[in-house]
Amino acid sequence: MAGSKGRIAIVGAGPGGMAAALAAIRVGFEVTLFERFAEVRAAGNILNLWPPPQKVLKLIGVDTHDLGAPCKVFFKNAKGGVRAEIRLTDEVEREYGGGFIGLLRWGLYQRMLEALPPGVLRLDHELTCVEDRGRHVRLNFANGDQAEADVLIGADGINSFVRKHLWGDKPIRHQKLHLVGGYLFLDSPPDGIGVLSHNRTTQVSYTPIRHEGKWGYEWWVLEACDPDAPPPADLHAFCVERAAGFSRKVRDLIAATPREHLQRWPIRDREPMGQWSKGRVTLVGDAAHPTSPYAAYGAGMSIEDGYFLARELAGADIEDTQAVRDALQRYEDRRKPHTSRVSQEAYHTGRMFHHLPAPLRPVRDLVFDHTGFLQRMVGDAMPQHIISQLAEIEDAPPYVPAHRRGEAAGR
Repeated sequence: MAGSKGRIAIVGAGPGGMAAALAAIRVGFEVTLFERFAEVRAAGNILNLWPPPQKVLKLIGVDTHDLGAPCKVFFKNAKGGVRAEIRLTDEVEREYGGGFIGLLRWGLYQRMLEALPPGVLRLDHELTCVEDRGRHVRLNFANGDQAEADVLIGADGINSFVRKHLWGDKPIRHQKLHLVGGYLFLDSPPDGIGVLSHNRTTQVSYTPIRHEGKWGYEWWVLEACDPDAPPPADLHAFCVERAAGFSRKVRDLIAATPREHLQRWPIRDREPMGQWSKGRVTLVGDAAHPTSPYAAYGAGMSIEDGYFLARELAGADIEDTQAVRDALQRYEDRRKPHTSRVSQEAYHTGRMFHHLPAPLRPVRDLVFDHTGFLQRMVGDAMPQHIISQLAEIEDAPPYVPAHRRGEAAGR
């Protein structure tokens, strides 16, 4: 450990794991990032990022220039009537170009992989055993390798081995929703507008994207499903049928999308956990708080987790087990209110749009179309939350839990 603050092992090379690795390296730790597969794979095809994770990416050394297409976001009904607009401040819009950026998930992975120093990433390492021995953590892998670290970070997704080791195998929440997403490229820049539109049962939406210097659009169709039923045999035909009655623009985008650019996935999450960390082990991203895409914030919160976790560990004596435990607790105490709020709001928004009893759907839509309810709930509340997160990332002093702030002030 000469010349470093200590050894950190991270399991899972998704956005959360890579962000945790880059953030920990930045503050002086020796980091090893273990990935179970023989190559890093993007879990999904399309992605949106709000300004806070964009800010974190810059701070941890990721090249964010031309990463995605910025856009302003509107919620609309299927006929095009505006229900809400995401209104960020002029300052945030100038810096980030609007509400969020649209990109391909693999584009983010590429940028993060390029930022990792050589030798940090170890492929083909499937974790099979964890032993927290008090002063260090021992890891065993399916290929026969072993490793030791002062801290283990589980960034291994909704089916996290590390989470199961810490807290047992608790059930996944199947939301009985599925999403089909696609993307296509254009010869000219898009208009900078993203639209999330709904009819009584279905969401059909799109945002601009930027990927490897190319402009385009991503779009998705989301509705209720039977999780035990087979998936649609023809995803393209499924989306064309569901988009009937929505705007000509989104129908044209779907029609022009190459079939190899389509992907379907069921929407699943877990209820918020009361505790993430134990001993010298903790969780980030979907291992801790898997989130419905209704928030457009799952990958973003994973990136933020890595940043705040590294900041807390940087201020701890890594050889002092109690100091490590305290740092991990401070990290999760800081993150849980934010991640719980976002994941639960995404879950309930999905239920509101897709699982409301049929007799209540006209009433819901009447409220959304003719009152300011959705503007207050989403258009105004979400920007306030985004701005508060930006400020926290910008300043980010060592966190003091609310019950200890009086003690800190009195010292």
